Amino acid sequence: MKENQLKSSLNKTVRTFINILPIIVGMLLATSLVITLFPDEISTGVFGNGDIPDALLGATIGSIAAGHPLASYLLGGELLSSGVGLIAVTAMLVTWVTVGIVQLPAEALMLGTRFAVYRNIVCFGISIMIALLTVYTLQFLGMV
Repeated sequence: MKENQLKSSLNKTVRTFINILPIIVGMLLATSLVITLFPDEISTGVFGNGDIPDALLGATIGSIAAGHPLASYLLGGELLSSGVGLIAVTAMLVTWVTVGIVQLPAEALMLGTRFAVYRNIVCFGISIMIALLTVYTLQFLGMV
């Protein structure tokens, strides 16, 4: 009985991995393309104007470029290695997942315009607070 459950679970795991593999490869390719299109000089020149402006800019970019969470981590790691600040990257990661300007019309259709707009505004504001609090907490703990 347990052996059958183990085989069934293993088969499901392998099928899930096979189904997700094209998505992961696509995200890696898309991330590589974005990193190639935006050299280090551009990303470091745009950011670095202080914590609040960097958080606002990172949140704005993440809101517009909404996508899959796994891709945001790859892109965030590349931005960090190219010199973009942790606050900007954190704000971008949070809004990438929680705010969706691109998906706003579909969300408004399904859940109502007022709800969709308010939800995106609240998530945008909270993402900036999360970015600031996360980085300040890490600095306080001496981890950054």
